[in-house]
Order: sequence, then structure tokens, then C-alpha cells
Amino acid sequence: MFRIGDLRRLAGAYLDPAEVEAIQRAFVFGANAHGEQRRASGEPYIQHPIQVAQILAEMRLDHETIVAAILHDVIEDTPTAKTQIATHFGDTVADLVDGVSKLTHLSFESRAEAQAENFRKMLMAMARDLRVILIKLADRLHNMRTLDPLPREKQGRISRETLEIYAPIANRLGLRAMLIELEDLGFRALYPRRHRVLEAEVRKARGHRKRVVRKIETATKRRLRQEGVKARVEGRRKHLYSLYRKMRNRHLSFREVLDMYGFRIVVERPDDCYRVLGIVHSLYKPVVERFKDYIAIPKANGYQSLHTTLMGPFGSPIEVQIRTEEMDQVAESGVAAHWMYKIGQPGTNTAQLRVREWVRDLLEMQTQAGDSVEFLESVKVDLFPKETYVFTPAGEIRTLPRGATPVDFAYAVHTDIGNQCVAAKVDGRYAPLRAPLSSGQTVEIVTIPWGRPTAAWLDFVVSGKARSAIRNHLKQLRTEEATDLGEMLLGKALAVESIGLDDVPAAVLNALLDDLKLKTIGALHEEIGFGRRLAPLIAKRLARGGEEPSTDDAPAPSAGTPLYIQGSEGMIVDFGKCCHPIPGDSVMGFVSTGRGIVIHTTDCKNLTEFSDRPERWIDVAWEPEVNGEFPVEIRVDMANRKGVLATVAAAIAEMGANIENVNIENRDGLDTAMNFVIGVRDRTHLARIMRRIRGISEVSRIARTGH
Repeated sequence: MFRIGDLRRLAGAYLDPAEVEAIQRAFVFGANAHGEQRRASGEPYIQHPIQVAQILAEMRLDHETIVAAILHDVIEDTPTAKTQIATHFGDTVADLVDGVSKLTHLSFESRAEAQAENFRKMLMAMARDLRVILIKLADRLHNMRTLDPLPREKQGRISRETLEIYAPIANRLGLRAMLIELEDLGFRALYPRRHRVLEAEVRKARGHRKRVVRKIETATKRRLRQEGVKARVEGRRKHLYSLYRKMRNRHLSFREVLDMYGFRIVVERPDDCYRVLGIVHSLYKPVVERFKDYIAIPKANGYQSLHTTLMGPFGSPIEVQIRTEEMDQVAESGVAAHWMYKIGQPGTNTAQLRVREWVRDLLEMQTQAGDSVEFLESVKVDLFPKETYVFTPAGEIRTLPRGATPVDFAYAVHTDIGNQCVAAKVDGRYAPLRAPLSSGQTVEIVTIPWGRPTAAWLDFVVSGKARSAIRNHLKQLRTEEATDLGEMLLGKALAVESIGLDDVPAAVLNALLDDLKLKTIGALHEEIGFGRRLAPLIAKRLARGGEEPSTDDAPAPSAGTPLYIQGSEGMIVDFGKCCHPIPGDSVMGFVSTGRGIVIHTTDCKNLTEFSDRPERWIDVAWEPEVNGEFPVEIRVDMANRKGVLATVAAAIAEMGANIENVNIENRDGLDTAMNFVIGVRDRTHLARIMRRIRGISEVSRIARTGH
């Protein structure tokens, strides 16, 4: 059992006596607040926050972080209010505790939504003070250390969350020691049998490995002494989850993974790193294309080191990392290295600067995400970066996830650049926007003021920032289209009542908006455009001074001038997949909640579903001049002979139509039925295509489906 005296001694090694005394006061306050509460193991609850504080004290964090760690559960699990903490320990500590606390006073529809919303809250607090996430990680680490008393289902859920979210965050912050322990504890709890087998095999192979490691280490130290280089050389033991992941991802056997030896060489100055690189390359033959210079180009979490792979004395690969003492400290402690809150300024090491850039990107993603679950998914994408390093035309380095495209690069530079991107040059030549980038390439983005993203970009972008920004822009665009459509529909409905919006008294309009809990007429138009409010009902209320229409006075299908459509209205006017309406068809519109207007042919088989909702019908008609292609589905029955599909496809192409999809519906020994979705201009174009296909000798029947 870890006692407060142990924590005081640990903190007293680097904190002032007054700060150690504040830690003692926090312990008394926390112990009183938690009272008789106990953990699942049966031990007093206060033991948990004390040991969370110990983890942070071992990282030599400031006293406010230690105090907040001791109190981190009192808001969430006891009646204690944030104001009480502020009174006794100051606003900074109160803000840290509040940032770590879950949203217990709100109810959520699902566990996923609760997890996502709590993560969003923690991130907002982390943006103000990075120490929030350090406390949360220490909290999660101690929970993982004490997981055994919990039910297996809960252990699995917590472990999966740890491996998917908290361990990657620790990696992104450069907290290597914490990352390793979180991963191994999560691995053990989630896959106990795999962990047990792998651990036993590693233990069995340890004796032979020690001899090999000692031989390589001795040879390397001797050569460095001969060259007059002062360095620390140590063998690196891969942790179990790292071994497991390498076996799984690279499809390697246990023996293949274990036959890779790791060493770290730590020197005094950056110049020595490159000198040592030459020395080890002269000692053992380097493996081609297995060299990385993370000193010149640091990783996204600020990590710096030279990485090289050598062929060892027994034909086994040797992975070597070469870095300075300062780089080594940052590699192990990351954002927590050289913590400087004691002098009133956050630390400014490379890891902290990179983390602050990352947090700024997350904040931008947070403002653009539609909901917390979508935001958390975007963050998960961002937490697994296998980096690609590319250059701007000015020579600046941009770090992107592996597989990133020019569109990801554009959004990494600036959201507006991404939104207005229309083309890209890679190494001076035009390249497709979906083409994956490679490290070392120079990327130039071509923009135009009226450029805008398309939904198709979501199929190939890989960065969370790009995905979030594209979704946000499409939502804004859809909202604008819904507002315009709603204004048009309300105008038409008011015309049926023989009034215009200008004829409605301001008091009546304002009363209606208040009743509907809407702030502006624009918000009302948006509601109507999205189908959440019906224009005929709103029009009747406005025409009658705000009075609700009776049930006997329900609106009939819209009358008057139809709504003319041309197929390019955007995302708020959709075309039914059941009947695939095309220009020339007799059509009707159905106001669908959340989707806007869905267009169907008047002989669509699914119209019977809408017969009891006439208030949602709307008269629509095609514009006289309609451009573009519209999908339509046809069924072709043909003889089951070699080459007949190619013959039909060639006939469709010959008639100037594209095949969007082909589905074999039925096939026996003699006949085949195929459904084609093709793009046509109108009914006349479709008739010509069907006539051409009907002329193929192997075709026995052709018909348009969905009618």
C-alpha cells in the first residue's frame, strides 16, 4: 500500500516544503471527501488518487498537478463542488480537476456517445492546460494496473479503449514509458492467452539473446572508444505488445521477430549522432532503405533520433537508435520533459511544441464535427500516424499520415486552402488529388476562390483534419441549400393562402418563431427545407394570425405552380433509388424529414407508403432544359452465352451512356437476367438505348425496373 508519507518523500526530492505541504492538505481533503468509499478490490478509495499522484511525482511534475491528481475524482464521485476546491487550492487546481471529471450530470443515449462527449470535454480542458491529459493518463495507467478485480467484460472494454485511445495519446505526447506499460497491460487483459504464450517464449529465449546482445554491445563500445566518442550503449528489449503487433502486421513468426536486436546509443551533441552513424556502418553492414533521420525531420510527437538497421555478426538484423541525452529524455518523457510550470510558462521542448500544434488542429476539428461521436472517430484516425514527410514549395516540412493525398496536404496547410483546392502539382507535375504522397516530395496546391470540396474526397483522404473539414463544409452547403429550398416552399405555400411573407404582421411571425423555438426566419426556412416542418402548415398558421390549424384542416397535396427541378439543386433534392426518375418522367416530390425533397415517378411502386401522408406531397416538374446524366435501372434477359455481356455493354457505350453498376439477378444453364444501372440524359435517350439493346439477337427481353 502506497502511503501519503511515501508521496511526500518522493515530491520533497524536487518541490519546495510549502508545495509538499499543499499535497498533504490535498490528501486530507480528498480522504474526507471520499470517506468510506472503496474500490472493487476492497481497499480504501483514496489509495487510487494517491497512486495516480505518485505516477506524476515520478515524472517530476509540479505541485498543482500532484494536488489535482489527489483530488481528480472528488467532483465526479462525491458531493464536492468545483468552487470548494477553488477555495482551498486555487482556480488552477479546480480547473484541472474539472477537466479530468466526467459529465455525470448529463444522460446519453449510448455508451459510445457518453465516451465521445467526455473525451471532447477533456480535450477542451487539455487545450487550456496540457496537464489535464497527463493526469488522465496517469489515472488510466493505475486503473490498468488494478484491473483484475473487475468483471471480464468490463476489463475487455476498458482495455480496448486503452489500446484505441489512451495508449496512442501517450505516444502522441511522447510518453514512451507510459505508452509501453499501457499497451502491455491492455494486451494482457484483452488477449490473456496470447500474452501468456508470448511471455513464456520470450523468457525461454532470453539466455541465448543475452549472449548475442553482450557480444554486439561489447564490439560497439570498443569501436566507439577507439574513435574517441563518449557514448552510452544499451540493448533495447522490445515490449510484448510491440512484438505481437509486429508479428500480426508483418505476418512474421515469433522466431523472425525475436531475431531482431535493438540498441540505443546516447551521445552528448547532435554532431556526434552522425559521427556514430558512420562508425556503426563501418562496424556492421547497413541494410539498404532502412535508415531514418528523425533529427533533421522530427516525428509528429517531437521525437528525434537516427534510426538504422545493420546486419549483425550472426546474420540477424540489428536496429540501432542514435540520439543525444536531451533527445533521449524527450523520447522517454515527451511533453513532460523539462516541465516549466514552476516559472509560470509551459515547457517549450520540441515535444511540447508539436503537441500544441496537434491540440490546435484537434480544436479546429472539434468546432467542425457534427457531434461528439464523429469527432472521436476523427481523432482516432489522427492518433495512428505512420508519418509521411513532404515539402511545401517554400521548403517547409509538413508531417502527414501515411497514405495522405494532396487534399490531406492542402488541409494541413490551411482549411481554406483545402476547401478551395482544385488541382495539385507533385514535384512540379500535375497529379491526381487522390494519389498517395511519398516522403520527400514537394507539393503545390492550385486553388480557385469558387472551388469547394466534394463528398467523393471522403473516399480517399486519410487525415482526421481533412475528413472533419470536408464533412463540415458539406454540412454547411447542405444547410444553405435547405434554407433556399425552404424559402421557396414557404413562398409557394403562402401563395396558396393568397398572401406573401411581407403581409404577415411582425408580431405574428415572431410569436410563431418563439413557439417553434427558432431565432430567425432563416432558421424556419432551414427547418422547412430539411422537411422537419411542413410549409403548408406553417403558411396556414401565418395566414390565420398564428393559430394552429385543426386536424380537420390538414393541408392537401400542394397546389399552384409546381416546383421546377433540373437535377443540379444539390444535396437537398434527392432522387428515389426505387424508381430512378429521369427527365421526361411524370414526377412528384415527397418532403422527407432530414433529407429535404425526394423525387419519385408518379407510377413508383413505393408511393403507396406515402398515401396516408398527403401533407408531405409537393407538386414538382422538370425544367424545360435539363442538362446532365441521371441513373436509371434496366433489366435485360439474355441467352447465357460467352461474350453476350460484352456485347450489351458495348451497345450501351455506343449510345453514349455510362454503366454505373451491373448485377446478375438470376442465372441458369440457358438464360441470364442482369440489372444495369446506366446514366442517361432523358426518356428519349433511354428509349434509344433500349431499342438498340433489343436488337441484339441474344436478348429476349428488356424493361425498365422500379415501375
